[in-house]
Amino acid sequence: MNGAAASPRQRSAGLHFKTFAAIAIIITLAPLGNVLLGKGMKGIASATTWQPAELFSILGQILSSPYIWLGIAAQLAFFVAYMVVLSWADYSYVQPACAFSYAVVALLGYWMLGETVNLMRAAGIAVICSGVIIVGRTAPRTTDPIQAIEHSLEHG
Repeated sequence: MNGAAASPRQRSAGLHFKTFAAIAIIITLAPLGNVLLGKGMKGIASATTWQPAELFSILGQILSSPYIWLGIAAQLAFFVAYMVVLSWADYSYVQPACAFSYAVVALLGYWMLGETVNLMRAAGIAVICSGVIIVGRTAPRTTDPIQAIEHSLEHG
């Protein structure tokens, strides 16, 4: 590029790629965190009497579960990635694109939790993923960040 600024088309392609990569991370980490939390909680007894001693025992089991801690770490990483991608892409792009995580949830539920994904559930997930593909073909950002702030201040 010989020191010249990137063209709008090049900036758009770069924005699209980094947004796609960040969303891939998001749609992996959120379901992984949830599945790990679910797996960890399935190994912990349910409260039956709700007495303080029983609740402290359950809390001890929760805090000593590696699945719970891995789930929390994955959820924290998801949250950071989600905030970062929202700083450069429209919410109306990011949120629908992240719906692809429903497919990841089904796969992780099957592989890690032994859950069955019936035909009706799989069909619903396929419909959601079709919508994600449609949204993914649009530009990640349709607004100028400065204009968005000005609009927010005027109408906020």
